[in-house]
Amino acid sequence: MADSVVLMYSGGLDTSVLVGWLQDEGYEVHCLYVDLGQPCEDRDAIMQKALDIGAASAEIADLRDELCSDFAFPVLQWQAKYENIYLLGTSIARPLISKACLQRAREVGAVAVAHGATGKGNDQCRFQLAAEALDPNVKMIAPWRMESFRNKFPGRKEMLEYCEAKNIPVKATASKPYSSDENVLHISYEAGDLEDPAIDGIPVIDFGMTVSPQEAPDKEETVVIGFESGKPVSIDGKQLSACDIVTTLNEIGGRNGVGRIDIVENRFVGMKSRGVYEAPGMTCLYAAHLALEQLTLDRDLTHLRDRLSPEVAEMVYYGFWYCAKMDALMAFINECQQPVTGEVTLGLYKGNARVISRTSPNSLYDEAIASMESGGDYNQTDAEGFLRILGVPLRVQGGVRPRSY
Repeated sequence: MADSVVLMYSGGLDTSVLVGWLQDEGYEVHCLYVDLGQPCEDRDAIMQKALDIGAASAEIADLRDELCSDFAFPVLQWQAKYENIYLLGTSIARPLISKACLQRAREVGAVAVAHGATGKGNDQCRFQLAAEALDPNVKMIAPWRMESFRNKFPGRKEMLEYCEAKNIPVKATASKPYSSDENVLHISYEAGDLEDPAIDGIPVIDFGMTVSPQEAPDKEETVVIGFESGKPVSIDGKQLSACDIVTTLNEIGGRNGVGRIDIVENRFVGMKSRGVYEAPGMTCLYAAHLALEQLTLDRDLTHLRDRLSPEVAEMVYYGFWYCAKMDALMAFINECQQPVTGEVTLGLYKGNARVISRTSPNSLYDEAIASMESGGDYNQTDAEGFLRILGVPLRVQGGVRPRSY
């Protein structure tokens, strides 16, 4: 009996070819389509296509809500952005895909998991590092890292010829001048014409989530986002699931042109690459969450979180989701976020998301103390002694090492 393999399957050209190629290599293939909010497709037709090619099974795992609640929202609590800009929409999804495929592999008794990520990108790292952390004995098949596979399929032409010879149905549509990846969190665009960082990406890309800020309405739209312990729970007072919160904000933010970025980023494998992203819903959530933290977290805890946040972003980007360090950091952020409860009102207008108001039962803001007027539990005379103590080392140093001025 042939060994079996679980394939991370999308139904596109690359993974359709992999179904046939893995069979040629002697494997029984089980396809798993992980639904993370990709564009509306005929899921039944995609599954039937896998079976027609010869897959032993084809299953769909709907993990949209888990992606948002258990992966994206903890990263949101960290305010983690890779290189201060990228909201990690693709990076966050990869460890969940690996977990789902390992679960499927256990169900069917597969000896390996296969994916179609290239040997130049970040996804190969995320898939493999997550899988090995969950199952140290996992066998990962990555055809694009195999010279024999690349020799057989040096380009799209050879893949199409293989599909024709194997009677594998593929859409004969013209290739876009870029590559895109979509889930409920965002859409990423890279490669093709975007590989020239001097080219303006906006005319090149057919954006799927956002209108251009120039074409957005001329009137500001407001939205109220509710949080409990740092995680979004409601929109305009209505309790929603994690996925519904993101999709609702995608619609609201998208029609107001919110959430586009263009970045030349440093890939984990060492090269620089140019990416264009749109994440309207998550952009709104990041802005609202930060505003609520300003009310509810004390200074030292906030600054400690901010020092650790770039580290978390790197770990997510590189693929170190399942590790002891991340476990400890997630335990920290869970405790840190306990008071971050309340509501934030955003005003969305032509690509901008501004904070209109924020309220919280756990607010640390004391108007009497903060006021420029006298009053509250703050004696301005106390500042004299406070500053004299703080200035001790400066006065001593100034006496030993005079500075010119």
